[in-house]
Amino acid sequence: MQLISYNLNGIRAAIRNGLTNWLAQEQFDILCFQEVKATADVVDLSVFEQLGYQYHWHAAEKKGYSGVATFSKIKPTNVVMGCGLAVYDCEGRILRTDFGDLTLLNCYFPSGTSGEVRQGVKMEFLRDFYDYVQELRKSRPKIIVVGDYNIAHNAIDIHDPVRNKNTTGFLPEERAWMDRWFESGITDSFRYKHPDDVAYSWWSYRAGARNNNKGWRIDYASVTNNLLDQLIDCQMLPDAVHADHCPVWLSIAP
Repeated sequence: MQLISYNLNGIRAAIRNGLTNWLAQEQFDILCFQEVKATADVVDLSVFEQLGYQYHWHAAEKKGYSGVATFSKIKPTNVVMGCGLAVYDCEGRILRTDFGDLTLLNCYFPSGTSGEVRQGVKMEFLRDFYDYVQELRKSRPKIIVVGDYNIAHNAIDIHDPVRNKNTTGFLPEERAWMDRWFESGITDSFRYKHPDDVAYSWWSYRAGARNNNKGWRIDYASVTNNLLDQLIDCQMLPDAVHADHCPVWLSIAP
């Protein structure tokens, strides 16, 4: 199974930037998009359908904001919109699709960049999301959690860790949450396969950051440890330029 996780920063803009042309040349089974910033009815999805994808869409109540969508060539056996907590579900942050005994969570974590209030929401989300996944694991032990976590875990995951030590997305308390997450029987599949590689998934639009590769790795494909024997590879795909993020590609054996 080949899947990508991709923060599009607006699906309509990404399509204008050549997203569907790129997908037509690839062989991905599942597409997990974050920050679609639209409802399905205002997007021309015919190209995706022609490529063999069906879709499930969890939009935010606020127009032009947040939202996740999962496109798959494999029919899910179960689909759940949200995590059951209205404070996050109204922002379209979590979309669950089950494929047999495998559960896939497509997630867009809050960024916290707009000030203290939203940073507080982010920290509450992290606590609640952790508990939600741990509870889910009791009935669904094989889980993949992809998406934009909006946190760079370690110094290797950010181009300037010293200058950004007090920046949202690299704060000590956020990184401590990532430590706890990856100590709970869940693995960062990219770092597991590429322990020493420097690779980023997001670049600011400012000051030529992408051309100079001054980025952050804030997009992840986490897998429960009982899937590690099936993990083939995970990589960033920085040559795909349709947004300020790049896709995270995960290949996992059935």
